Amino acid sequence: MLRRTLTSLLAAGASVLALLATAPPSQASQTAPVTVTNGTQFSDTTGAPVHAHGGGVLKVGSAYYWFGENRDGGNNFKAVSVYRSTDLKTWEFKKDVLTQESAPDLKVANIERPKVIYNKSTGKFVMWMHKEKGNGDYSEARAAVAVSDTVDGDYTWKGSMRPPGDVTSRDMTLFQDDDGTAYQITSAKDNADLHIYRLTADYTRYDKLVANPWAGTYREAPALFKRDGVYFMLTSGNSGWQPNQQQYATATSVTGPWSEMKDAGNDNGYHSQTTFVLPVQGSSGTSYLYMGDRWGNSMGGSVNDSQYVWLPLSFPTRTRLTLPWYPKVSVDAAAGTLKGVEGGPHFGLQARHSGKCLDVSDDSAADNTRVVQYGCDSGLNQQWRLEDVGGGYARVLAQHSGKCLDVADESTGDGAPVNQYRCGNGSHQQWQFQDRGDGSYRLAARHSGKCLTVRDGSTQDGARLVQQPCGDGADQQFRRRAA
Repeated sequence: MLRRTLTSLLAAGASVLALLATAPPSQASQTAPVTVTNGTQFSDTTGAPVHAHGGGVLKVGSAYYWFGENRDGGNNFKAVSVYRSTDLKTWEFKKDVLTQESAPDLKVANIERPKVIYNKSTGKFVMWMHKEKGNGDYSEARAAVAVSDTVDGDYTWKGSMRPPGDVTSRDMTLFQDDDGTAYQITSAKDNADLHIYRLTADYTRYDKLVANPWAGTYREAPALFKRDGVYFMLTSGNSGWQPNQQQYATATSVTGPWSEMKDAGNDNGYHSQTTFVLPVQGSSGTSYLYMGDRWGNSMGGSVNDSQYVWLPLSFPTRTRLTLPWYPKVSVDAAAGTLKGVEGGPHFGLQARHSGKCLDVSDDSAADNTRVVQYGCDSGLNQQWRLEDVGGGYARVLAQHSGKCLDVADESTGDGAPVNQYRCGNGSHQQWQFQDRGDGSYRLAARHSGKCLTVRDGSTQDGARLVQQPCGDGADQQFRRRAA
């Protein structure tokens, strides 16, 4: 079994400047910690909604610049708007840097997922984006480019194009490596593939395709970042505006080989879709912020009704990523630290007979991952929280994945394994905590009346959790352990 050297939730990593880019030199921010509330529409300093959907962030000097989609009443392109902040909460509207008047192509259009990087050799800020005809027509499937001399100035439209070979390009992002080489990553071939293209030296055109690691897997909404020499690609599946399972892969080179995609977070990305991962660098190191959109279209509205979900990524090992849920996130931009708040209470479940803790194997977020006992540590895959379902029962959710303690296949049989699985309304995911005294509890499954048990009373690491008829054994008794 692969085990891990735990990092803290403050996921410190290698030193990086900003975004994916090399921008003008940064100065230490003197901002105080702030708290961001998830599942809300953020407001700017005037009280107006922040319309930076599908966007990306670039740090220039001590300030972060957030670019994103701003739609009109018909859900078509109105502008790419940019906002400025030094603390990642107090956002000042700077300007609509690209508008319907910027080019004839933009009079009626759809512009999505704008990302900006800085080209040190040309002194230009370069924006790439996904362009469509507008009015719901997604047949154009082109990438587009605009440039500016200043980060928040008017961007000059350079036109749109498809990648080499007239391949379709839809959801996309940009990545700039440590040596200054820039890449566009895009959902290609009608979203079946996720292509990685190297850009020309001025960042305004395609050079060549350098990788197509996940052909035929239908991934979109890519976000690429680098941590401790490892490249992470975080993506969503294809399900229109409806949220779905986020997945990630890793590599030691942009060109690969890349790993297979693995699940991150719960089955709907906490009702959000990946848009960007922002490295937040400060005096205490670098943390990584998941930025997601909770699309208004999935809630009966439009893009401009969308909400934001920002979460601190955690890294149990150098090549593993977890995406935990928190209603709020504390951001200390000066220190470079992120901390989830008000997401609990979280606690460990420690088997009385062995002193070991309930553990989701290998920190995996995948459905049907085994729940075992293992030596207690501070890992998020050993932290659990409860959701009351009434009648004295609760769902038990793994903090690292947002998925539920589940009796496999809804079995009522003795010895049925207990796994992690996406949460639902089934009674095989509902547990009653029965007080056994001395701070210990039995966990009885509602559908079967049987109790959570360490199989065969084992005291070994990796022993499976199963259900068995309830008794008085210490292998069915668990203490809540402070997380």
